[in-house]
Amino acid sequence: MKKVIIFLAIIVVLFAGVALLTKMQNEEKVSEDNKYQKDSLHPETIAQLDDPNYQNLILPEELKEKLDNKEDVTVYFYSPTCSHCQRTTPVVAPLAEEMGIDLVQYNLLEFENGWDQYGISETPTIVQYRNGEETERIVGYKEKEIFEEWFNQNSK
Repeated sequence: MKKVIIFLAIIVVLFAGVALLTKMQNEEKVSEDNKYQKDSLHPETIAQLDDPNYQNLILPEELKEKLDNKEDVTVYFYSPTCSHCQRTTPVVAPLAEEMGIDLVQYNLLEFENGWDQYGISETPTIVQYRNGEETERIVGYKEKEIFEEWFNQNSK
């Protein structure tokens, strides 16, 4: 019985050590690569910090300022936990870059007020604003050709 208790104690200590090490690594990564200007991030967001498809981020204050200044902006509203977003981002991020479109990315997992503030009911959603007002949106996963056609009609 003593051996079982010792064995269980060793397992608990090992798990605690792994958890502590993972937490420290995530905190270090957040402090180094944190474009979100937040003290803590969801693990799903942390996993995307180095992903080249998630580098054109916009913060809520920046988006509000652009819209208040009546600027044109194309916004990709997404959540790192959304399976459709995980399929869409590798399509739309490179496509927008190829087409010369500044597609800014708004992370709804980190900035949940965006759901109500911008009338987002599901992700992914891409919204085109002209003169600070919404003119068009496309919702959900689509094939590359559909996004390309939408960008051609709405972002030029």
